[in-house]
Amino acid sequence: MEIFRFVFSPIQVNTYVLVDKSGDCAIIDCGCYDKKEFSRLTDFLESKKLNPVLLLNTHCHLDHVFGNRFVFEKYHISPYSNQLDEPIRKNAANHAALFGLSMETPPEPAGFITDHQKIKFAGNVLLALHVPGHSAGSIAYYCESDNCVFTGDALFAGSIGRTDLPGGNFDTLIKSIKTQLLTLPGKTVVYSGHGQETTIKHEADTNQYLT
Repeated sequence: MEIFRFVFSPIQVNTYVLVDKSGDCAIIDCGCYDKKEFSRLTDFLESKKLNPVLLLNTHCHLDHVFGNRFVFEKYHISPYSNQLDEPIRKNAANHAALFGLSMETPPEPAGFITDHQKIKFAGNVLLALHVPGHSAGSIAYYCESDNCVFTGDALFAGSIGRTDLPGGNFDTLIKSIKTQLLTLPGKTVVYSGHGQETTIKHEADTNQYLT
């Protein structure tokens, strides 16, 4: 599996494209804010002759769902997320307005992801890990075969997600990270919702919130 990262929107969110050798691909947290940004993504997909088959959200804060409607309208793919984040998804347009941004309400989910559910696309398997604390329905996606995990805004390089938004709780987030993420192999590469990648071992050893 190849992994490509794009940075979109004024909030600088990471969007990941996971590419199988068959040409099928999955998109995690499509953060394209406008049609120009979405064209960057579609131009990339078309240049590599990729076929999007899966749209996943780690959580439903506005920056992580900006591009869901673009994907839905062009590729007819509805997103998957955790049901506990439905209030956030439904309020995303109002939340965006508070920041002086505009968006339509993201499309309805195709289904809801639960803890330890296995998600398959082409020849790949992602294990969903429920990591509440940044939002109530935050999900990380772990790929054992490729030694990587997509943590959304739960865990960053040298930091953790903020917990002062609705559904956030500091103690819950720390517990989630320690029980669901730090138990992964140390060599696991962490691809987070913002910033650069890191590893589980590096964060376990150096992250000031976890040591």
